[in-house]
Amino acid sequence: MTSRGKHREDALRILVVEDDNRVAEALAGALRRNGYDVQRAASAAQALAAPPVDLVLLDLGLPDRDGIEVCRELRARGGVPVIAVTARGSEPDRVRGLRSGADDYVVKPFGTAELLARIEAVLRRSMNHQPRQEPLLTLDDGLAIDLAQRTVTLDGRPVPLTRKEYDILAVLVRAGGAAVSRDRILVEVWQTAYDGMSRTLDVHVATLRGKLGRTGNLVRTVRGFGYRLTTNPATPDSAPPPAAAGC
Repeated sequence: MTSRGKHREDALRILVVEDDNRVAEALAGALRRNGYDVQRAASAAQALAAPPVDLVLLDLGLPDRDGIEVCRELRARGGVPVIAVTARGSEPDRVRGLRSGADDYVVKPFGTAELLARIEAVLRRSMNHQPRQEPLLTLDDGLAIDLAQRTVTLDGRPVPLTRKEYDILAVLVRAGGAAVSRDRILVEVWQTAYDGMSRTLDVHVATLRGKLGRTGNLVRTVRGFGYRLTTNPATPDSAPPPAAAGC
């Protein structure tokens, strides 16, 4: 990322909230090697007392307080992006984590490459987010998406999307070109992360692409992860980086 400078004062700041010292050291080392400025907290109290950062990696199994509560408080304080890092991998746990305000949810054990990719995606979404004005996206091929007016036009003509189709497209627009996980789309559009809804999501995306006509290929599949909206139809479908050794 261009905002990750070589000098420490230019580095993005990440708070690692993890009570297992071995795991925290591994995470901090991997992040520093990739140019991030890392702060650490071993408890909820330390996390809530930490200075401002650009992103929080939050273990939900903290010794002094439920990580879900900590996530809600962190987001209420100023909207700092949060990635929940936890061994709780069940569907109800993922839903609770995402509904509490987490921007993404990573289940242990995980690969370093996967975690870094998710961090970059969340940071891109955060930096592209404009809280006071919904985006107006106009592409060279005639597609215009106005989130403030909830309208989509192609060559000046309205595209008749259903509410769910529009909501999926809006999630992708707000991501600013970053890949969005299936779980995140399901939670934001259907208020669930139930794996059985994955096929429903695929069907809606296929219908959305069809209604977008020649611009439907701008909605790209990110294999094994989710979807993204690209402004370059010549860019091939992408996949997350291969997993490295677990952190």
